[in-house]
Amino acid sequence: MLPDQENPVTDLDQTESWDLLAGSDLGRLAVSVGDQPEIFPINYLAHDGVVLFCTAQGSKLVNLTINRRVALEIDGYTDEYAWSVIVHGTARTLESGTEIEAAAQLPMHSWIPTLKYVFVEIAPQKITGRRFALGPAPERW
Repeated sequence: MLPDQENPVTDLDQTESWDLLAGSDLGRLAVSVGDQPEIFPINYLAHDGVVLFCTAQGSKLVNLTINRRVALEIDGYTDEYAWSVIVHGTARTLESGTEIEAAAQLPMHSWIPTLKYVFVEIAPQKITGRRFALGPAPERW
């Protein structure tokens, strides 16, 4: 069901949420270490029930090794509605040669021309999504 002016927000089921996730490649990764939240833009690939991305050494990778619980948020819009999907899950770096080789064959693309040698997988525990009707705010009085 699409949102409209009568019902401007609709919840998406898990399949719809995953389809939107799989149809995009840019999101915001949220991590928290020592009660300090951080958000990192990432290019990702939703594949075979997990989310994969590449990263380089740095604060994002350090944060993931301290606290593997993460959230990934993506959104988008058309002329008629907007949508948002949030994935809560556990991140882990791929370590076996077989996993790394398989991930390297996938069509992951980075917007930034830097070398990234570390593959990270997010195993989703919860996926939620919402779709919003676009339009003017209603009259207040």
